[in-house]
Amino acid sequence: MSKRRLAYATGGMAVAAVTALASGVVVEKRVVAARREGAAEADRLGSLRSPARPVTCEDGVVLHGELDEPADGADAASGTTLLFVHGFALNLDCWHFQRDALRGRYRMAFYDQRSHGRSERSAKENVNIDQLGDDLAGVLEQLVPDGDVVLVGHSMGGMSIVAFAERHPEVFRDRVRGVALIATTAGGLKPHRTVSRFIPDGLGQLVAPRLVAALAMAPELVDSARRGGSNIGFLVSEMFAFGHDAPAAEVEFLDEMLAGTPFEVLAAFFPNFSTLDKFASLELFRTVPTVIVCGTKDRLTSIGHSRKMAALIRNARLVESDGSGHMVIFEDRERVNATLVELVEEAAR
Repeated sequence: MSKRRLAYATGGMAVAAVTALASGVVVEKRVVAARREGAAEADRLGSLRSPARPVTCEDGVVLHGELDEPADGADAASGTTLLFVHGFALNLDCWHFQRDALRGRYRMAFYDQRSHGRSERSAKENVNIDQLGDDLAGVLEQLVPDGDVVLVGHSMGGMSIVAFAERHPEVFRDRVRGVALIATTAGGLKPHRTVSRFIPDGLGQLVAPRLVAALAMAPELVDSARRGGSNIGFLVSEMFAFGHDAPAAEVEFLDEMLAGTPFEVLAAFFPNFSTLDKFASLELFRTVPTVIVCGTKDRLTSIGHSRKMAALIRNARLVESDGSGHMVIFEDRERVNATLVELVEEAAR
């Protein structure tokens, strides 16, 4: 490695270290007060429920699913079902603001991806994006066996939708009438850049997987630091997931979901992100109304990914949320919700 590249790497690590030290100084003064303020409201978020509807995958893993039926007399867009697919380290509760706004208006289906939320843990060999695409096919078959669907995916959920289209193109063509890809990508992720853009790609791609694998050797220690209620967990959630100053309740709500996902699960899924390359499969999305939503301050799946996908999908509509981060479904929920309503109405036409 050249001296210049080493200097960049060292500089990036120094930035991370200084950030961590500075974070420690403000935790007691700011974070604790904020968490106290938001704790009561956080308990309400994610409280929407419907009876459990299990979905059994090909390998025997049982997923937790739920189905919200439209209210009597509601115009449910000619029977179209909105099927929501959540992201990495989250669960179906992350759709709280969409579910709350659209409940009763449309038929909506939700599920926890394998090893997430209330779904069963997966064998390590089946922890990959292709399997998530196959799982989505199973969810359609068992949870929403009839009628048109509009697929809505956030982060890893969007990747799952792309994998589903690639692996089950006939089902995609027959049943899918619209797609919303939110804060996601079809490939080209470099997770180490989340920490610092100064870390060279070669070094980051070498070190990051090894670091995660090493931490996975003692997952109980990592989970103890990540446990729900951790001030550090709260601070990290706020720094990396939001672009604006987020209400404490929403940060607390997100932190609880993240902390509820065991580190072993995070470590098993992590290698998938740097190797993902499904841009060629976006050709299939040209046949259905597709909307792509991303925050301009997204640190995990940056706006460039959304712009690239929009350029590859003819007639796709790109919605950029100024200043929002990765959790744009929280931060700019009114715009996201309105975009989904427009998509369902377009799909029905």
